[in-house]
Amino acid sequence: MTLKYLLVLFVVAIGFWMVSTRSRKPRDRGDAARDRPSAAPPSKPQAMLRCAHCGLHLPASDVVTDGSLAYCSESHRRLGAGPAAGP
Repeated sequence: MTLKYLLVLFVVAIGFWMVSTRSRKPRDRGDAARDRPSAAPPSKPQAMLRCAHCGLHLPASDVVTDGSLAYCSESHRRLGAGPAAGP
């Protein structure tokens, strides 16, 4: 009878040990990642412009301009302002 209680206590102890080690692992990985410097600093926010042809919003560094209008690609610049050119 005592052996049965000892076996139950052993199984419960193993269960607690497994739960405690699983909950500790992600926290340890997070601490290591936080201590390492990142490869590249985050970039500064850019202005977003709307394509005059299709209405797609994209960063100002990626637009194709034609006068004061911005386009998402050279083909949309050639097609000109479309229905998305309104307010």
